[in-house]
Amino acid sequence: MPAKQKPDAIALLKADHRKVEGLFEKFEHTRDEARKKALVLEICTELCVHATIEEEIFYPACKGEIEEEDLLDEAYVEHDGAKVLISELLGSGPSIEFYDAKVKVLSEMIKHHVKEEEARSEGLFAQAKAAGVDMVELAERLDSRKQELLADFKRRSKLPPPETRSFTGHELVQGRPVTMT
Repeated sequence: MPAKQKPDAIALLKADHRKVEGLFEKFEHTRDEARKKALVLEICTELCVHATIEEEIFYPACKGEIEEEDLLDEAYVEHDGAKVLISELLGSGPSIEFYDAKVKVLSEMIKHHVKEEEARSEGLFAQAKAAGVDMVELAERLDSRKQELLADFKRRSKLPPPETRSFTGHELVQGRPVTMT
């Protein structure tokens, strides 16, 4: 029997993308405010963990290796834009004005970001693979850090305020702690 092939970093990151896409789709079809709040918490958790593992592990592994390094700068800025909306959503609720609109805009921002990362030849993932970045070793590090972050968030019973890397002079503040259920 052939040995089971270990997943690579790109497969893990793409799996995260598909999961969040599914959560956004569920949100679009939900009218119940409690369900909306639960879905937004799940979306924000997934996005915070995903952004953290990309920023701490994947992007640094690509720096100096890929052809178009400006893609990395753009990715950090796109993450930071999403973090602003995540902070807004975590500090509010479905009855607040613009809540659904913020979720919709966050969804569109993430779709754009995913499209750029996953573009077949010029995307960040394709360039990293073509550059010979060790995707199996990265997968192990990404998965380990992801599990650590999820355990930490669960232990705290809330998400920490998102931290931006490219924005300066502003502080994101959550309105109130969000309890994870």
